[in-house]
Amino acid sequence: MSEQTPDSPVVARAWCPGCEPFADPILQILEVRYCDQHSPSRDGADDGYVASDSHPSGGAEAGGDANRLWCELLHREAAHVTTRGRRR
Repeated sequence: MSEQTPDSPVVARAWCPGCEPFADPILQILEVRYCDQHSPSRDGADDGYVASDSHPSGGAEAGGDANRLWCELLHREAAHVTTRGRRR
């Protein structure tokens, strides 16, 4: 007996909204796959309005400032501890 489980059969069919605009997703399972002719543009109309001057960093994440403050506190304390675990 094999330890590997067999793959499930694919039940969705490929669907291009440009080729078949009236396909009914209620009657069948559709997987959106654009053909070369109807592929959406990769350049959006609003791309020119996006500011990209900032440098992404971990501090901009939700809760990143609090995490940075805890990190500074813990690492500052660790710098004052000697190798024996006592304060100087």
